[in-house]
Amino acid sequence: MTIPAGSRLGPYQILSPLGAGGMGEVYRARDTRLGREVAIKVLPSELSSDKDRLRRFEQEARAASALNHPNIVTVHDIGEVDSAPYMAMDLVDGKTVRELIVSGPLPVRKLLAIATQVADGLAKAHSAGIVHRDLKPENLMM
Repeated sequence: MTIPAGSRLGPYQILSPLGAGGMGEVYRARDTRLGREVAIKVLPSELSSDKDRLRRFEQEARAASALNHPNIVTVHDIGEVDSAPYMAMDLVDGKTVRELIVSGPLPVRKLLAIATQVADGLAKAHSAGIVHRDLKPENLMM
């Protein structure tokens, strides 16, 4: 399910696709109420019809919204439009760790800085009883 630029999901205007993963597609969008850009993760219809996937998607949004940490994306809103559940979260501009490592070897200090930030974020999540379940270089933004 690709959402064309200019489409609306509730108060969010879709600007462009950012990527896709096991739990949905992610878009750059504009929050028309607050006038800021956000990332919108949309659970595709083939997954939203699965009650367990829908429950996990909503649980992910609630869990992430309860965390306040500089290395964890903040979830601001959840909703559903035309049977398409979505969550609105901070838009992180930058490169994924995957993009960084495919462009060539990274200095040890840079690798340690990345590992420290990841460990800090995971420690915060784990202290709240949250397990990431999809930790990979494509999901780590720098």
